[in-house]
Amino acid sequence: MAGKRSAGLLLYRRTAGGLEVLVGHMGGPFHAGRDAGSWSIPKGEYGPEERPEAAARREFEEELGLPAPEGARVPLGEIVQRSGKTVTAWAVEGDLDPADAVPGTFTMEWPRGSGTLREFPEMDRFAWLTPEAAAPLLIKGQQAFLERLLAHLA
Repeated sequence: MAGKRSAGLLLYRRTAGGLEVLVGHMGGPFHAGRDAGSWSIPKGEYGPEERPEAAARREFEEELGLPAPEGARVPLGEIVQRSGKTVTAWAVEGDLDPADAVPGTFTMEWPRGSGTLREFPEMDRFAWLTPEAAAPLLIKGQQAFLERLLAHLA
């Protein structure tokens, strides 16, 4: 995994109840039935021929099946996940209904060693959560993006 790079968008909105961020639960059998550490910002890998910000926009659209929101992008910098993957993210203010999402899919052999290929959603559900509620659900390294967004908005 070392050397791989991902880019993503952290969508946020301001409501009467306060700030909320959009996060997604990772699909597939490894995250089924788990919450803590199984949520992520919409993100995905990109190669050297693609700019990170363009990849973040593309991945948002692929993972939600909805266009990435317009608006100013707030750079949230990079983090390195435990896997060694470097993730770059931007925050953007916007709103959407998670019920409208049509997640992209991936194919993998499941169960392992069975020879059976199955298709799974990249993210199987999305939710608007307060940063405090989202933090323990996110992959540990991505929690820094929430902290950076809060610092920017303070």
